[in-house]
Amino acid sequence: MPYNAFAAFYDSLTGNVSYGERAAYFDQIIKQYQEGPGLLLDLACGTGSLSLELAALGYDVIGVDGSADMLSVALQKAAQQEQEVLFLCQDMTRLDLYGTIDVAVCALDSINHLTDPRRVQRVFSKVSLFLNLGGLFLFDVNSPYKHRQVLGNNTFVYDEEKVFCVWQNALEEETDTVTIRLDFFEKEEDGSYQRSGEEFRERAYSREELDRMLDAAGFQVEAIYQGDTFDPPTATSERLVYVARKIR
Repeated sequence: MPYNAFAAFYDSLTGNVSYGERAAYFDQIIKQYQEGPGLLLDLACGTGSLSLELAALGYDVIGVDGSADMLSVALQKAAQQEQEVLFLCQDMTRLDLYGTIDVAVCALDSINHLTDPRRVQRVFSKVSLFLNLGGLFLFDVNSPYKHRQVLGNNTFVYDEEKVFCVWQNALEEETDTVTIRLDFFEKEEDGSYQRSGEEFRERAYSREELDRMLDAAGFQVEAIYQGDTFDPPTATSERLVYVARKIR
């Protein structure tokens, strides 16, 4: 999805995410399964926070996102931090790199934004195409449990310094797809509020579905972890982290 209105407020509304800790966690996983830093793809990189943290750990990073607005923020941050990251504006289902990579990372439930299983399969196949044999593909997904029991048909309100946000969900139980409507209210200097909005959908896939699609793309699942831990998933895990290796 393009993320137009959301781009301006994304960092503010995801302030609970520690990108430094997330990068260190992915770094631990990568080093557990293969030798250290190499050429890494950060797929659906958004405003580049994770890309920059991974670059600081020694990886050569390519950040890819379909939103030009998100990448504009990423480029500004890279310039401020004097980090060299190649950012490319591409639909993740049409990934087209200049050569092969050693590791691919896709974080913050970006796979869930693909509500058609055929599009998920295309992404897995594209990542496999550009990944070196034996290379790793790390991604996280929201679980069906989270979509049914946490997101559901609930409404959330975020009152941040720069924006007031109303987050409304509507669950389609048959496919575990949640339609998310965000309304932003940004305070102007005269005290009035400027309203903007964004709507998108996320679908939760079962482990069986993801395993099948990964296998079809030439991957072997090395591990599945709960959240940002090294614990095995449970029936109430809200986020799953997949570690897959390209074997063919």
